[in-house]
Amino acid sequence: QVQLVESGGGLVQPGGSLRLSCAGSGFTLDYYVIGWFRQAPGKEREGISCTSSSDVSTYYADSVNGRFIISRDNAKNTVYLQMNSLKPEDTAVYYCAADLRGRCNLYPGEYDYWGQGTQVTVSS
Repeated sequence: QVQLVESGGGLVQPGGSLRLSCAGSGFTLDYYVIGWFRQAPGKEREGISCTSSSDVSTYYADSVNGRFIISRDNAKNTVYLQMNSLKPEDTAVYYCAADLRGRCNLYPGEYDYWGQGTQVTVSS
């Protein structure tokens, strides 16, 4: 029943902004920890942000802290990742994931359900 769909990726100039969406179906996202991850070619999947169930807490990796903002819109059953001041090194496939059991964390292995990913390319 749990399905996640990312959208909003694309090509952006350095210093620009994108807003990624993670839409849920078949479940209520507010009951889950939602994480955002990214994976560049030849690199391991990297956790960049998470929001706890009921939005009790949020967490950001040092690489994006101060530039990215995670938020929830429960009426739309959607979690967003606002990405500002984008850099070429932000180029990656971005994934959202859901974890019913755990706390807000940036470990990919802790998440149970994953979206298909959306490509973000920041040109130099």
